[in-house]
Amino acid sequence: MLKKAVMLSLVAFTLIGCGKEEKAEPTKDVTAPVTEEEKENEVENAHPFPLTGMEAEEAATSRSVAVVVNNHPKARPQSGLHKADIVYELLAEGDVTRFLAIFQSEMPKMVGPVRSARDYYVDLAKGYNSLFIAHGYSPEAKEMLTSGTIDHLNGMQYDGTLFKRADFRKPPHNSYISSDAIVKGADKNGYDMDTPPASLTFSEDGRSMDGEEVSSIMVSYDNNPSFNVIYEYNKDKDKYERFSADKKTVDYDSKTPVKLDNVLIIETPHKVIDNSGRREIDLLSGGNAYLLQKGKLIEVEWKNDDGKLLPYLDGEQVPLVPGKTWINIIPSNPGLEGSISKEIQ
Repeated sequence: MLKKAVMLSLVAFTLIGCGKEEKAEPTKDVTAPVTEEEKENEVENAHPFPLTGMEAEEAATSRSVAVVVNNHPKARPQSGLHKADIVYELLAEGDVTRFLAIFQSEMPKMVGPVRSARDYYVDLAKGYNSLFIAHGYSPEAKEMLTSGTIDHLNGMQYDGTLFKRADFRKPPHNSYISSDAIVKGADKNGYDMDTPPASLTFSEDGRSMDGEEVSSIMVSYDNNPSFNVIYEYNKDKDKYERFSADKKTVDYDSKTPVKLDNVLIIETPHKVIDNSGRREIDLLSGGNAYLLQKGKLIEVEWKNDDGKLLPYLDGEQVPLVPGKTWINIIPSNPGLEGSISKEIQ
């Protein structure tokens, strides 16, 4: 076969040589620098998701959805967190944290367990113009929701219809909502779901080149080991993996682990305001923060930028690395120094 192929190549070469001289097609110089016009075309054709900076096949048009997710040990592992673009983790009552999971680039089939709202979860969801989803509310949150502060679906009105109770868990750790039910509920209430949030700022390297190499970091909430959070940097995957009480955070159904590209840990004043232990949390004043990117820790400050809590350094916003982000909010007393322990690489 090799001999036959060589003979055919020689014949083809002879025929071309005997014919009229043909002009060779100009070849593109792959080493030539990219022109400004080509750069502009690349930018015009790029369609990054607004909350992850990851490339999309076409421009994102869907509204973000923010869900209050239960983090009690009896609610773990949760469903859907691995698909959230941004997750806020902060205290509810006592030393128990809850999540506000914000979805836009992708939506899981099921999210939950869904838990009750607090006013600061509503404020954070509003920063992304999200459809807000919870099951129950504090008095302050109920006033915000009933006054039309934000479009919302609540299990108090839709328990057993849009919200379903799982048979493998007990209340209040068994309320779930599906992506289909969210669409159905939004349509029923006439909510606009075609307006995406404003895009965040992204860079492939972020500011990680300036940081201290840290292989893992632990965040403590009131010294309750059940709510200790550990982020471990997986160098091979260039991602952070999350652990609660030494167990990896994975999806209940698929067992897919949460994989993160940015971890922002901020300190801010917390104040207990009633006998139930409900809190007032300052999300406006800004303050000290740690940012983890690509295996490095950077000391930054956080600012509330039109409802979004973002990292800043020397007065400039620090870009996020494209991918998923987790934001831990801890009390300023004991603050970063008292709540954080890190392991140097």
